[in-house]
Amino acid sequence: QVQVVESGGGLVQAGGSLRLSCAATGSIFSINAMGWYRQAPGKQRELVADITRGGTTNYADSVKGRFTISRDNGKNTVYLQMNRLKPEDTAVYYCNAKTRYSNYWGQGTQVAVSS
Repeated sequence: QVQVVESGGGLVQAGGSLRLSCAATGSIFSINAMGWYRQAPGKQRELVADITRGGTTNYADSVKGRFTISRDNGKNTVYLQMNRLKPEDTAVYYCNAKTRYSNYWGQGTQVAVSS
């Protein structure tokens, strides 16, 4: 079992920055990749960015050049640095941890970007 807990959401003006954190506990040795997803009202949950155990990163086209995913292995924590935020980035952001057999989700953290 893996548990993930997000933090760092909030309200920011367009053009501003936020950093989200996701701490993993439990069977962390079984995690193959961790990532961030988001879900805006009335829309499906979508991948924002993820990072594999080997360090390979992947980003949604809409955030490339603005968001950066990184990790601190010593703290078992993944970060999402979000710069030049836009109103369309407003959503609940969820941390995800993938093992060979399961997906684990956090409770979500709200990000709101005002114009």
